Amino acid sequence: MGKTLFDKVWDAHVVDTIPDGPQILYIDKHLIHEVTSPQAFNELEARGIPIARPDQIVATADHNTPTVNQHLPVQDPLSRNQLEQLTKNCDKHGITLYGLGHQYNGIVHVMAPELGITQPGMTMVCGDSHTSTHGAFGSIAFGIGTSQVAQVFASQSLLLKKPKSLRVSVNGTLAPGVLPKDVILYIISQIGTNAGTGYFCEYAGNVFEEMSMEGRMTVCNMSIEMGARGGMIAPDQTTFDYIEGKKFAPQGDAFAKAVSYWKTLPTDPDATFDKEYHFDAAAIAPMLTYGTNPGMGIKINEHIPETGDMTFEKALEYMDFKGGSQLLDTTINYVFIGSCTNSRIEDFRVAASYVKGKQKAPNVNAWLVPGSQQVVKQLKEEGLDEVFKNAGFTLREPGCSACLAMNDDKIPAGEYCVSTSNRNFEGRQGQGSRTILASPLVAAATAIEGKIVDITKTILT
Repeated sequence: MGKTLFDKVWDAHVVDTIPDGPQILYIDKHLIHEVTSPQAFNELEARGIPIARPDQIVATADHNTPTVNQHLPVQDPLSRNQLEQLTKNCDKHGITLYGLGHQYNGIVHVMAPELGITQPGMTMVCGDSHTSTHGAFGSIAFGIGTSQVAQVFASQSLLLKKPKSLRVSVNGTLAPGVLPKDVILYIISQIGTNAGTGYFCEYAGNVFEEMSMEGRMTVCNMSIEMGARGGMIAPDQTTFDYIEGKKFAPQGDAFAKAVSYWKTLPTDPDATFDKEYHFDAAAIAPMLTYGTNPGMGIKINEHIPETGDMTFEKALEYMDFKGGSQLLDTTINYVFIGSCTNSRIEDFRVAASYVKGKQKAPNVNAWLVPGSQQVVKQLKEEGLDEVFKNAGFTLREPGCSACLAMNDDKIPAGEYCVSTSNRNFEGRQGQGSRTILASPLVAAATAIEGKIVDITKTILT
């Protein structure tokens, strides 16, 4: 029987297997930031255990970082302490750190791929659930908790039970204006937030094959929101072209040798999966969420369901929406384009293509937060920073920003925010805030109009 992409990468990293128990999986790359690493460092310090492979760890500052005046001392004492601890720990253990002000600083799941740190066939972990982003390259990438961060520090390995396999296939032609964010929001709306629990998901079909690497990262990023341990897309020429020439990518003959191996990774034709879903691309439209989990999604011109369970009713009460109503024409005062889901140069190109020559609505606070200093550089080189500034948008410095309420960029209580981030839980963007997940195109249109509009009619006709 053939092997899946997941099987091939997993099996190549098994150090040992405990009879009738878990396996020891070797980890190629360990990404860390300021949030989950301090406790793990302290645990090893207390036990007198050294870091096993500091050369395989890359650190960045992202969650607690301010996105204005990054050249000044961080004002928030908790954030400042966490960032200082990260710097001290990395200096002490010889770990590469891209801190505030560094040319490679940025959101961990943005800067690692764009530097060529992320490569096909790897196992990668980070103390952050959206580590699944890196699966877009055909790597096994997943988030781990603080105790597991310490485990990888100490041994460069993890004790794990192998997940089951899931494949989601989407074939056909996407309608104009349907972006990768819409594809993954549609999938989650159809199968729910628990469908992937206990599984590692592979995305297959021509829709994913035709996506850019930025689009694939958006899809894999939100695998967690369907409950999966992670998501993967088989590496192909698009992958190889993206990686070639990156700072930490193999060079010359080493790159050619790596590509030869990477080409062996895609799922064998006779491989089987524990569970499969199939979708028609033509059924997908620009999406919005109306509730408090990413599975509560509808097409932009659809109505919210009439009825649901207690969770549904509670979500509508929190969001102040009514069953059977539409989200169209809902006044929006905050728009956020950023996060590890949608803060790459392609996302800003899409937004800029709509924004150019227009002015944002007076009522809207439009925050644009690039995912890294590299993206900032690209924005300037392409003149997109001026496009956004001329339209009245606020261009901030890199960081996780308003994706989560761990820094200064919070949405006020009671306000709606059309956000390109990945989660819409109660208070995710600030206590009492109300999050509507959407693509960068829908977010940009909302900022210009000051309300949610049907882009399938106002933009695409």
